[in-house]
Amino acid sequence: MDFLSGAPTYIVAFLLVLTLVVFVHEWGHFIVARLNGVRVEVFSIGFGPELTGFYDRHGTRWRLSAIPLGGYVKFYGDASAASTPDSDAVDHMTAAERAVSFHHKRVGQRAAVVAAGPVANFIFAILILAVTAATFGHQYTPPVVGEVLPGSVAEEAGIRAGDRIVSINGSSVERFDQIFQAVALSAETELEVGIERDGATRILAVTPRRVVADDGFGGKQRRGQLGIRSTAERELRQYGPIEAIGVGVRDTWNVISTTMTYLGRFATGRESGEELGGPARIFFMSGEVAKVSWFALILLAAQLSVSIGLINLFPIPLLDGGHLLYYGVEAVRGRPLGERAQEYGFRFGLAVVLALFLFATWNDLVYLRVVPFLSKLFS
Repeated sequence: MDFLSGAPTYIVAFLLVLTLVVFVHEWGHFIVARLNGVRVEVFSIGFGPELTGFYDRHGTRWRLSAIPLGGYVKFYGDASAASTPDSDAVDHMTAAERAVSFHHKRVGQRAAVVAAGPVANFIFAILILAVTAATFGHQYTPPVVGEVLPGSVAEEAGIRAGDRIVSINGSSVERFDQIFQAVALSAETELEVGIERDGATRILAVTPRRVVADDGFGGKQRRGQLGIRSTAERELRQYGPIEAIGVGVRDTWNVISTTMTYLGRFATGRESGEELGGPARIFFMSGEVAKVSWFALILLAAQLSVSIGLINLFPIPLLDGGHLLYYGVEAVRGRPLGERAQEYGFRFGLAVVLALFLFATWNDLVYLRVVPFLSKLFS
């Protein structure tokens, strides 16, 4: 992997994808906050020192900051970018100030503002995927087995060339890539595969074998494998506007479902954590996809948008999901958690987020083979 050649492409692609996804997320918070009468003090893309910015007519500072690894919206009454309340300021606000303070809004309003970021990410992905489907249609490979590899688990289970795979564990299959997705995250787990042969349907029990395979970007990944190949046949399906929205919703849900399946298997020890990537892997994949086409990069942004929205809904203090958890407790108790409890919660959340960041960064260094590269560079 030569990162030095073509570095501008990688940098521009990474900044474009991440900035777009972060802007959508923060805009969701921003617009719902404004609709609920909350004063927004800062809308920042990136963290750290401000590079440039301006004030809009409502007094919001729109800023571009030096560290392009996220962003934030700071509301009136916040003590920090994490939306922790400034207790001293909140306690001494005038009636007019309380009217525009985020922390004086009803719990339902605050929850709506917080949830709007991830929801905006999901809507953004649905729109991109829907417009793509309506404009270009979908070229796909039908779920017909073109070849069964000798000695594979597919051969052992009785799958033959020409079989049409119609279901996996009861879920219908329409495209060959659905087989790949289902099998990749089912290594060493028995699947019930429905096949259609000579007009009759039968169910076969198949346990995908775990293999180390090329991930398409020059790296390796562990995944399940049946040992089948598709036919060379391709089909094109066109969609009307309403159908295209359904496609956008379906494909967005597929990303969510696949991510949750992987995390569930990781939590139970059935998958390693090496597939969890961080900013370095996003940087690399953005550049690689951009070299294919900038249109493909927009599709990558849609997938990343779903992932960012989903991760932010995890019930970890500091993330949007953590805030929603607090608001849920407040709704049940009739009053918010104590200041000390919230402070400890945010400290715990910060520790978890930093640990995940370090873990993902280490995975990125291994995936991108940075250590061997540096060894050669300085030897």
